[in-house]
Amino acid sequence: MCPIPADSSYTTKPPRVVLSYEIPMGCFQPSDFALDTIFAFPPNRDTLGGTAYLIVRNEGNILIDSPAHETANLDFLHSQGGVSRLFLTHRGGIGKTAEIQQIFNCEVLIQEQEAYLLPGLTLTTFGQELSLDSIVKLIWTPGHSPGSSCLYYSNLGGVLFSGRHLLPNPQGEPVPLRTAKTFHWHRQIKSLHLLLESFTPQTLQYICPGAYTGFLRGKHVIDDAYQRIMNYEL
Repeated sequence: MCPIPADSSYTTKPPRVVLSYEIPMGCFQPSDFALDTIFAFPPNRDTLGGTAYLIVRNEGNILIDSPAHETANLDFLHSQGGVSRLFLTHRGGIGKTAEIQQIFNCEVLIQEQEAYLLPGLTLTTFGQELSLDSIVKLIWTPGHSPGSSCLYYSNLGGVLFSGRHLLPNPQGEPVPLRTAKTFHWHRQIKSLHLLLESFTPQTLQYICPGAYTGFLRGKHVIDDAYQRIMNYEL
């Protein structure tokens, strides 16, 4: 068994494997390299404790939201082949995006309503949806913020990187959370319905939330994702 790092600490820790075809969940050695592997970074103070993820794939690695701009994280990204694309799930996930783009010369993707927050950067924007290839799709899910969006990765059983659109509650269930910073609650609920209409239990098996991962108590991902969203709706 590999030790599971606690999410409550902001001390520098290596990214951990959360899903992979080749490496058991939670176990990672620096020498390991597996394609179709998803890593989670420790919570980032710059994004109010947000969790960033890296998808390592033949077609080019995808970083979801900004991890802490620390030497250990940058070295890790270089060791895994760099970053081809950085997708921002919402304005709160921007962090050190400008620095990451400069270092890795990566494409930065963000929903069009929040692109103004990154003046001077070369951006790829989208409206409702954008398919990057046959495996990866970006989905606009407004509510938490005007440009809040999710990334869907159809491999590994179907994985939704939900940003702060869906977060685990203290019981580890995926729910939309209404906070003082919520842009539009009714739109957020409508976006939840959109996801249920877009997927099935077979095509959406996991959620990688963008924060509150400590509530998952070492599981790192939310499994049986579609049914758990349905349970919230019921």
